[in-house]
Amino acid sequence: AAVTSVVLVAVILAPAGVKEALLLIQVGLFALGAFIGPTATPQSKFYAAFVRPRIGAPTETEDSRPPQFAQAVGLAFTAPAAVLLFAGFSSAALVLVGFALAAALLNAATGFCLGCEMYLITRRLAKQFV
Repeated sequence: AAVTSVVLVAVILAPAGVKEALLLIQVGLFALGAFIGPTATPQSKFYAAFVRPRIGAPTETEDSRPPQFAQAVGLAFTAPAAVLLFAGFSSAALVLVGFALAAALLNAATGFCLGCEMYLITRRLAKQFV
């Protein structure tokens, strides 16, 4: 979430040309996480290669579906933002980027994954209606 936050802040602050490139990179990262799984992202690969060996393997692991859903939610905001940005609607694009940034910052600062919670809520609601 911290890396995502940095990239999204850079999207907001970067000049035209750089802004679009950074947003496309983030869209690609979200797409990897959403379609393949969070462990497919470069951030996860870096963590597995350099951080985990130093701190040891976790005693518990979480279900990958909530973080994967959260990646899909990030993609649902940033992909349309990229389309809007390339179409010349930069203000609308930056609003969508801002929503994604808010969720990423919340996760980075507090550990609360909004997309993960949305996944769990939708699962509970789906069970009520089935």
